[in-house]
Amino acid sequence: MTELDTLHATREAYDAIAPTYAQMFHDPLGDRPLERALLRAFAELVRTNGDVGVADLGCGPGHLTAHLHGLGLNAFGVDASPVMVELAREANPGLRFEVGSMAALDIEDGALGGVLSRWSVIHTPPRDLHAILAEIARVLAPGGHLVIEFPATDGPHIETQAYDHTVVTAYRWSPDRLAELLRDHGLVESARLVIEPKPTDRRQFQEVQLLAYKA
Repeated sequence: MTELDTLHATREAYDAIAPTYAQMFHDPLGDRPLERALLRAFAELVRTNGDVGVADLGCGPGHLTAHLHGLGLNAFGVDASPVMVELAREANPGLRFEVGSMAALDIEDGALGGVLSRWSVIHTPPRDLHAILAEIARVLAPGGHLVIEFPATDGPHIETQAYDHTVVTAYRWSPDRLAELLRDHGLVESARLVIEPKPTDRRQFQEVQLLAYKA
């Protein structure tokens, strides 16, 4: 399957479930105080560079874009699913949302002070992740910040693992390996948050957030 085929399959899958998804995850940070704290730190770091744009990549129905806006950021959302973008616009009429591919962003070089990628690369096959990281590095200004969140592999020596996601095939990453890929694109890790699964969680693997900056 080519990169374009993967994009189309993911788009169609999320278009089909968009209303249900928006309702199920209407408060994605409600029981996640550590994630809220990291996003507050991210917002503070971004604001030191002034009123610069922040992209929420894979924004879905826009809940986190609105959260970033509430933290004082000039945030906008990008998602491959037109239905998700339509729902985001309806729920947040004062914010900007665009249909687009993370591997080919319609954003000028160095235009952004921040990028949030929360679980938005999980459906990207490992061979295609370089293109997305290159785009993130391209659109970030020097000193700009990235938060990228993803599920971790079962051990540090396992670079990637596919798993049967409810919507479409997804991938887990070794945090060390993904941090290495970020470095390859000039993005330097500055902090790492690792969240252990609860005994009641359906999937028993760690969730990882990397905070990085463009050198």
